[in-house]
Amino acid sequence: MAIALKPLHDRLVVKRIEEKETVKGGIIVPDTAKEKPQEGEVVAVGAGKLQEGKRIPMDVEVGDRILFGKFSGTEIKIEDEEYLILREDEVLGKMQRAAKAASGKR
Repeated sequence: MAIALKPLHDRLVVKRIEEKETVKGGIIVPDTAKEKPQEGEVVAVGAGKLQEGKRIPMDVEVGDRILFGKFSGTEIKIEDEEYLILREDEVLGKMQRAAKAASGKR
């Protein structure tokens, strides 16, 4: 999923990961009752923050799933898709990917 936006410095662009429409009991939750998700996938990252003339690389990269605060970032709309631009320091954590299957060694 490539977007035509390159964030600057320590900013990143995130696509929110939407919640499922129904819950375990089969109850459908209307859009008005849903909270905006606080989990998303990074779709673009800046080059990193400049500090004393040196570039500090970002801790997140494209494809990472992250957690962020409820009121973090700035919402934008590009080609009818909603994204969030936030600073790296607004990221609360990175979701760890599930471990790959064992290589066959025991």
